[in-house]
Amino acid sequence: GRDVAGVEGYSYSPGMMDFAAENPVWTYELMDQFLADPRGTVSGTKMTFAGVRDAEDRAAIIALLRSESPDPVPLAGAE
Repeated sequence: GRDVAGVEGYSYSPGMMDFAAENPVWTYELMDQFLADPRGTVSGTKMTFAGVRDAEDRAAIIALLRSESPDPVPLAGAE
């Protein structure tokens, strides 16, 4: 639920800024896609690592990020 490229004062790449214009808010699906293949998801990103291939590992990273939010977006199917 956080804004894509929304941290004040950070110098985002032009590719990330273009991506944010089309995808203004991080969703769980979008974060999963980005973590799996940063450069394939955001052309011109500064992210220099290849990504996290294992779906369970990506889910754990997303769960950790969600646990740090004071007001997390509900999970799909959650009541």
